[in-house]
Amino acid sequence: MSERSVAPMHERIPAVKEIDVLWITAGLGCDGDSISVTAATQPSIEDVLLGAIPGLPKVRLHNPVLAYETGEEFLAVFRRARAGTLGPFVLVVEGSIPNEKIKEEGYWAAFGTNPETGQPITTCEWIDDLAPRALAVVAVGTCATYGGIHAMAGNPTGAMGLPDYLGWGWKSKAGIPIVCIPGCPVQPDNFTETLLYLLHQAAGFAPMIPLDEALRPAWLFAQTVHEGCDRGGYYEQADFAAEYGSRKCIVKLGCWGPVVHCNVPKRGWMAGIGGCPNVGGICIGCTMPGFPDKFMPFMEEPPGAKMSSSAVLMYGRTVRALRNFTKSSLDKEPKWRSPRDSLTTGYEPTTYRKP
Repeated sequence: MSERSVAPMHERIPAVKEIDVLWITAGLGCDGDSISVTAATQPSIEDVLLGAIPGLPKVRLHNPVLAYETGEEFLAVFRRARAGTLGPFVLVVEGSIPNEKIKEEGYWAAFGTNPETGQPITTCEWIDDLAPRALAVVAVGTCATYGGIHAMAGNPTGAMGLPDYLGWGWKSKAGIPIVCIPGCPVQPDNFTETLLYLLHQAAGFAPMIPLDEALRPAWLFAQTVHEGCDRGGYYEQADFAAEYGSRKCIVKLGCWGPVVHCNVPKRGWMAGIGGCPNVGGICIGCTMPGFPDKFMPFMEEPPGAKMSSSAVLMYGRTVRALRNFTKSSLDKEPKWRSPRDSLTTGYEPTTYRKP
């Protein structure tokens, strides 16, 4: 066993001492994921960048929304990475990837200018050049992971997610598959926790990141919204909300929670607070590869919910009636709790007898 694996975490020497995180927001998107991660606390971006977490390499983040640098000063590190002269880096892509092959002229999305031609460098060109050189490639937000809103039926750009563009079986030079962290926008701690895992993996302190079939971190997206929802008990009792503002199950108002893989009800949104169904909003399936087309029209009862809620109706009403009966009994104190002159608990006093 190596010295690195047995020493306390704060004394371990990372296999990779410094690493850059190159974040491209030039896909089709709204920069919402960049803004969202500023709210992360477990860990926070500040903790990662300031070296507050033991065992991590020194991390430098290059995000156009959050950076101080602008223009060529900001682009310098991306140009070095494209030329193959930058050290180890993680590539983060935000926004869906347009299909540059289907237009007659111009381009759909670009980032910076090619100094030799004077023409914009398309987002696809950046991905083509940077992805093969990255230790890991991360798609953040639903647009980058599966295409999102921009990839819905009828869109003119042919937009797609990063796995569609690079291939679902694609792996980085370190053998890591594309890591997808969906959400519209991404839940902030889901991103920083995943980044933390990848940084520990790069440092040599973690095994290969476990991903599900949709390339999502398995430990974050194993459960459905319904399984972590505070309203789940109402569903079991067939107690459904008829209008917004109710604390009951909102599946009949259009919630897709029973079939959507997402941990927001458990994790909350910021500091454990919020999350769509926690604050009365229906789940529209934004962490799923089929979003948005397969979940539309929004705010209408899902077809599956009609059958499942009907099936649970008789059972739920019976259970609720029985529980109300039991609850009414348990909601009263035992009769012997009173200031009487004699013991009324039902137990006979015992007399001590000598042997």
